[in-house]
Amino acid sequence: MAQEQASSADLFRWAQALKREDPELSYKGIKERLLREFLGKPFPPLYNLTIPEQDSRAPEEDWSAGLSLVRRGIQFEDWSEIADGIVLSLEQTENYERERGPEGTRDKWHDRSQGIAQAEAKAVGKWMPEELMKLAERQTNK
Repeated sequence: MAQEQASSADLFRWAQALKREDPELSYKGIKERLLREFLGKPFPPLYNLTIPEQDSRAPEEDWSAGLSLVRRGIQFEDWSEIADGIVLSLEQTENYERERGPEGTRDKWHDRSQGIAQAEAKAVGKWMPEELMKLAERQTNK
């Protein structure tokens, strides 16, 4: 039976979960655990290196900092290089949040919804059926 192939986003989420479970865990410790867990398993696919949900946590230049290392690790089939890239992206994202707060909470200039909120509400209202709007509002309120 073939082993399941983890994506770079899966690896990042896994490292993020480790850090959430044990905030005292060092980045070096995360790298070591990542290597122990994934060494010998299939490498992530090269066609999709993005970590989409990170865009709401920090600017792209922070969360994508390690993706070039991940790409090189996949190309050279080197789990250590992949782990370095995942840890770098995690570290950059966490440092950004620690220093500046979560994305969109600092000021209007950094708020990504600034200037598009009205257009977004109009577009969603125009194209989303009423029952889906109510469902989305209930989910948001929870």
